[in-house]
Amino acid sequence: MSVEYMRAIRARYESLGYTPYRWFEADSPPPWTPLVKPLSAARLGLLSTSGAYALGQAAYHYKDDTSIRALPRDIDDRDIRFSHITENYLVDPRRDPHCILPLAPLRRLTREGVVGELAEHVFSCMGGVYSQRRVREETAPALLEAFRRERVDAALLVAM
Repeated sequence: MSVEYMRAIRARYESLGYTPYRWFEADSPPPWTPLVKPLSAARLGLLSTSGAYALGQAAYHYKDDTSIRALPRDIDDRDIRFSHITENYLVDPRRDPHCILPLAPLRRLTREGVVGELAEHVFSCMGGVYSQRRVREETAPALLEAFRRERVDAALLVAM
């Protein structure tokens, strides 16, 4: 059975007397750039919007936290933590972090030569930020700079 989430959310907001839910609408197409080398020769970055962070780093503070966390690509699973505004979605990642932060599969793909190299650090943010302006002005530029420092050719987005 499929669920039409956008329609369901609109109806829910309306039934609660809220103003209509405003979905993000881009004012221009994304600036996609084709890879200039095969994936097997590329340095791959990773971004998870799961609110992952490393043991010893500060957790996300839930409401409109636009910060990012850098995690080493070889982090031990026992040192991965999660905090997110949608806590109910973290049951599976806390049991198996690779379902939302797929480091083990990416390491395997690197060993097999499918991916040239995984960046030294992977990144996470808390995807539940309500302010589109803050995502555009804070999170996106910080991620772009972080990926540039890691010299990635392509980035994989794993959205929660």
